[in-house]
Amino acid sequence: MYYVNQEQIGERLDLIPVLSGASERLCGEWREGRPDLLQALAQERLLHLALELVTDVGSLLIDGFLMRDASSYEDIVEILRTEGVFPEELFEPLQALVRLRKPLVQEYAGLERDSLYPLTRQLPGLLSAFGQSVRQFIAKELA
Repeated sequence: MYYVNQEQIGERLDLIPVLSGASERLCGEWREGRPDLLQALAQERLLHLALELVTDVGSLLIDGFLMRDASSYEDIVEILRTEGVFPEELFEPLQALVRLRKPLVQEYAGLERDSLYPLTRQLPGLLSAFGQSVRQFIAKELA
């Protein structure tokens, strides 16, 4: 019998509409060519929260379903793909999102802040699909 912390997973997945709404608003207000430092910093935090959500949920799934241990943040996404948690088409965008962790957390002083990251526009659909896939996976595995 597995112990899957569905409460913690649910808390994180419940943030998806909040992050999606913030992404949509940020994209709608973004002014290319006229960078706004506050918007650039908001974008960085939005991307950071999104990737932490994915890796936190992934870690909880890995622990709960006794999957192999992850060796890196990218490996979390790889394990989830291998275990069939989400469809194949989500793998590359989720990997790209998780790869932003090092620049956002460690290399923030040198980040380019003049343009909108392509993933920012993709976040609402990506996170929604990830959340639905996780919920379906849990329901199937615990049935």
